[in-house]
Amino acid sequence: MKNNRRIAFYIDLLFCLVIMPLAIMLLPVDRWIVHNAAFLITLIVYVYVLYFVYRWVCLPKLFIQKKYLSITLLMLCLVGMTELLTYFPLPSEMVSDTSRPIEVRLHMRTQTIWFFFLVVTGFSLAIELTFELFRQRLSRQEMEAEKNKAELALYKAQINPHFLFNTLNTLYALVLSGSDKTESAFVKFSNILRYMYAQSGAEFTSADRELDYIRQYVDLQKLRLNSHTQVDLTIEDENSQLLIPPMLLITFVENAFKYGTSSDKDCVIRIFIRVNAGRLLLETENHVMRRREDEQPGIGIVNCRKRLELLYPGRYDLQAGESDGVYRVHLEIRVND
Repeated sequence: MKNNRRIAFYIDLLFCLVIMPLAIMLLPVDRWIVHNAAFLITLIVYVYVLYFVYRWVCLPKLFIQKKYLSITLLMLCLVGMTELLTYFPLPSEMVSDTSRPIEVRLHMRTQTIWFFFLVVTGFSLAIELTFELFRQRLSRQEMEAEKNKAELALYKAQINPHFLFNTLNTLYALVLSGSDKTESAFVKFSNILRYMYAQSGAEFTSADRELDYIRQYVDLQKLRLNSHTQVDLTIEDENSQLLIPPMLLITFVENAFKYGTSSDKDCVIRIFIRVNAGRLLLETENHVMRRREDEQPGIGIVNCRKRLELLYPGRYDLQAGESDGVYRVHLEIRVND
């Protein structure tokens, strides 16, 4: 930002101290300063005022913001001011000078005024357009960098050590007991890990792949739970090919299992997901059986908010909070708006 202001300052200096003085020297300054000094000073002031008006309002930005009425009013004012300047009265000695007709003098002065108007307008618009394009490019780069940073933190947070530890313990117990669920559990676990790493570099994935990942995750979690925890998973997939961000919903599902399970108290975890033509809806509900020690939002949810803001600004609704000992999450994304 400081570099931008410094560059703009240098450009203003270049215009004020080099370009315009050179352009003004094309005029018969020596004769005007003797016989028409008032007009010459007025013209110079007009040129600089016109330039800084353009620099202040920044027409390209107004075009991007679709403020066409403001642009029209501004240009009418500037054109009107320029036209008024053409009626600046000639000094008496120039009127009485018969060496050149008065109409020729007025015509040359009018051409000079409009020439400076076009030069200043063109130069100012070129500078502002260049700066606006540069600002937009810089803004996109900053958004991309922030997005990559948030996604990197998200992917690191997704590999939940508690999940891995608990799942490995569950698999170990199944092996020792000779359960017929062992092979299926290992397949699900390997599929989950494969999906987590395969999608870490993808911006979007199909809804059916993401939902299958969630199903397998929930099935694995059920293996380590006893009869005190009831899990109710409902998925309505009406558009399996809808592209959605990978590993976005799992954060909220993980939190439900992390804080909503108990081995000695009855509790319920409800997960509802609906995918239709252009909407994605996730709702989770769980009894709060344990809490974070610092009482702060988890890094997963914080990263999800950042990611949602980058991918769907103004097109999502995320509400999460606890009421009467039950933690609820409502996430709705307007994917195709």
